[in-house]
Amino acid sequence: MNYNEYRRKSRQVQVGGLYIGGDAPLSVQSMTNTDTGDVPATLAQVRALAASGCDLVRISIPSVEQAETIYKLKNAGVTLPLVADIHFDYKIALACVSAGVDKIRINPGNIGAKDRVRTVAKACAAKNIPIRIGVNGGSLEASILAKYGKPCAEALAESALYHAALLEEADFGDIILSIKSSDVKTMIEANRLLAEQCDYPLHLGVTEAGGVHMGTLKNAAGIGALLAEGIGDTLRISLTADPCREGIEGTNLLKAMGLYNKPYVNLTSCPTCARTKVNLISYVETLEKRIEAECHPSRPVHAAFMGCAVNGPGEAREADVGIAAGAGEGLLFKNGQAIGKIPEEKMMDVLIEEINKY
Repeated sequence: MNYNEYRRKSRQVQVGGLYIGGDAPLSVQSMTNTDTGDVPATLAQVRALAASGCDLVRISIPSVEQAETIYKLKNAGVTLPLVADIHFDYKIALACVSAGVDKIRINPGNIGAKDRVRTVAKACAAKNIPIRIGVNGGSLEASILAKYGKPCAEALAESALYHAALLEEADFGDIILSIKSSDVKTMIEANRLLAEQCDYPLHLGVTEAGGVHMGTLKNAAGIGALLAEGIGDTLRISLTADPCREGIEGTNLLKAMGLYNKPYVNLTSCPTCARTKVNLISYVETLEKRIEAECHPSRPVHAAFMGCAVNGPGEAREADVGIAAGAGEGLLFKNGQAIGKIPEEKMMDVLIEEINKY
């Protein structure tokens, strides 16, 4: 089923040449961890993040002087939308707007009086720059913490809507909301509450999730649950790791859920059992590497490589192209039709060849 058929209806926001919300494809993002003042290092990482699958990149801008990095990155040919992450000083936001940033990430409540919020909103509106409001469980306002006693889902949602109201009072509506928590269930419930109470696009993620393995699992559980309900417009897989892994795993999550909008190969393979007559585990390990290196289909392709006669033929038949392997040979299926038998030693080559016909 197409995601837009069950997707929450949200307003659409433009970030540089990218659209978020509405019927726009889901986008993947990450954040640089280089010294922002080191332009060559930051430029190299932005380019690496783009290659890893990121559609936009956030950069922490801790000072007015470092806002110049945005200008230098743009001048170096960066076309990927850049998001400036700003806290406390509204003048940094103004400097980033002047430098040509594509989106600002702030909490309006921590940059000063309402006149400063209005000044930032006016500057962003003049250049069609959206503002992302980011609320985390570890940085809630004291008044909201006192009200709820802990960073629960209701507290996070109230904080996000409070910050949005500050921008709305400044007649600014190009807003993206983000609620993150290190607790998966809290993150899910908080975003459900937001989805019910506003039409702003939602940025999804589980923050402080840990290293690559557990961090990816936590994010997949939280983000995946919401996407399955039609909630979410952009996402970040936050990991204590090379930021490029965030782009890779974000892309993989969308592929796993059938929500990736670019050509890719979705491989179905069985977990093996006593009925398996070929070394399917070894074959699939090799096949995944070969697909990444050798397959360049023009559209998403569902491929299957199955290992026995029970579920194998059915799964292979449901794929665009599939092989149900048996002892010494495999049966090739294309578009639901059995084509013929293939010797075991040629199964992977044939599957790669057939994938590349799409």
